[in-house]
Amino acid sequence: MFKKFVTLLALLLIFALVVPLSAQEDAKVFYWISHGAPADPVWILFLQGAEQFAADTGHVVRTSFHSGDVPSHQEAVRAAIAAGATGIVTSTPDPGSLTQVIAEAHAAGIPVIVINTEDATSGRDAYVGGDNIVIGRRWAQYLVDNGFVKEGDFVWMPVEVPGATYQVLETTGIASVFDPLGITYEITDSTLDQAEIITRMSDYLTANRGKINAIIGLGDLVTGSIKRVFDQVGVAPGEIPVVGWGNSVDTANEVLEGYVNAAMWQDPVATSYLGLSQAMMAASGIPPSDIILGTLYEKDNAEFYLKLMGG
Repeated sequence: MFKKFVTLLALLLIFALVVPLSAQEDAKVFYWISHGAPADPVWILFLQGAEQFAADTGHVVRTSFHSGDVPSHQEAVRAAIAAGATGIVTSTPDPGSLTQVIAEAHAAGIPVIVINTEDATSGRDAYVGGDNIVIGRRWAQYLVDNGFVKEGDFVWMPVEVPGATYQVLETTGIASVFDPLGITYEITDSTLDQAEIITRMSDYLTANRGKINAIIGLGDLVTGSIKRVFDQVGVAPGEIPVVGWGNSVDTANEVLEGYVNAAMWQDPVATSYLGLSQAMMAASGIPPSDIILGTLYEKDNAEFYLKLMGG
């Protein structure tokens, strides 16, 4: 009886050792690479989606931020290839900037899913996120349909990184509405530093307040700074119509308080989670598909999105 007990105990110990080792061997390694900044509120939400995927699946997700630095971003993709990643999920810093490294990943048999900022000609396996051209068009049409702008009016469009993929695509959509109507606009650089954004936006608004009929915030950091900029310059909530991104607690509160008329929710947590899921599918031989996310919210439902962001 004692020998049977010892034998059973030995088998249990072996099983206890083998199972964790087997689980570790089965764990896949994915790379999640962002062109954004780690302090950007929306990218904190995107990161949460990647972390949740890792927690739910037991797979490893190695993450990195590159703050618009294209060479650094490209090298991160190459590092993932060299490490033999199961799949790569990445945003695109500039149009065409990842085409070569995506080809290198495919040559190594590694699928690449693009999230957040589409680059349809990059060779990516699938895209998960908002259609930025459609989003830009919706912002512009919202201003027109609600009578906020008309022919001959001027719209100010601040952005963190001029020339970045998201800005180029959003402006394409905006132009499709504004150009035929003779509505003019200007894109200004605000950087990725929050304090500098407020300073630059305040200076521009002070100098050009008399000609600005509406504002479109082309990024979350600039749209989330509207209240502080308006308060600093002395612009009352609602005095200048504003639309833009709405993936931050700051912007959701601005919508509730009347500083921003309508904001776009991109569903960042779901974007990362679905992007990694698509990469896992592709690695298993299941063809991935494009997934388009995003919805425009106003004051009446801003509270719902504020809660999603933990506000």
